[in-house]
Amino acid sequence: MGNHFHDYATTLAGAIAATEASDLHHKPLSVDQAVVAAHRMIRAIAGTPNKLMFIGNGGSAGIAGHMAIDFTKNGGVRSVTFNDASSLTCLGNDLGYDQVFSKQVEMQGLAGDILIAISSSGESKNILNAVTAARKMKAHVISLSGFKAGNSLRQMGDLNLYTPSAVYGFVETAHQALLHVILDTGMGWTVATAHVQPQTALI
Repeated sequence: MGNHFHDYATTLAGAIAATEASDLHHKPLSVDQAVVAAHRMIRAIAGTPNKLMFIGNGGSAGIAGHMAIDFTKNGGVRSVTFNDASSLTCLGNDLGYDQVFSKQVEMQGLAGDILIAISSSGESKNILNAVTAARKMKAHVISLSGFKAGNSLRQMGDLNLYTPSAVYGFVETAHQALLHVILDTGMGWTVATAHVQPQTALI
């Protein structure tokens, strides 16, 4: 009889715990430092016309949509994602799939917005193009990546969270967990209230 669940859960927990953080200048940060910096960035736009913009492909698109509504409904911070089928198929057909997010950032982004770019490989061209577009308009960037330590996305964010695993399930689950860490601890989660849903908005 195998220990499938225990082995997978233990390895997953290890992958999340091994996450590394850095800033735009590639200076290493502790993940706790990165979480506090993310709180500061997000609180600075709460209650303003600025917003969070979440992007991702495939499983990361699901994470983007999930976290956009959680940051809006629970965190009280205006948040959007660019995964509408009509937008993706229109822009993919007219401009190429590598432009589907960058064009929406250009059309809907504002200086001071925060782009949260999620890519397991850190090499998806449409994600990298969107980060470049965000930078041009002076939006901030938080990146989440995995796979190779030297991936391109990891070099581009104001804050970069990198999970050192080449397994999609581990990287995607880690990314969702990391975003929930930012949201939930920003709303007041602590070990003392471990099983109580935090209620305070991120304002």
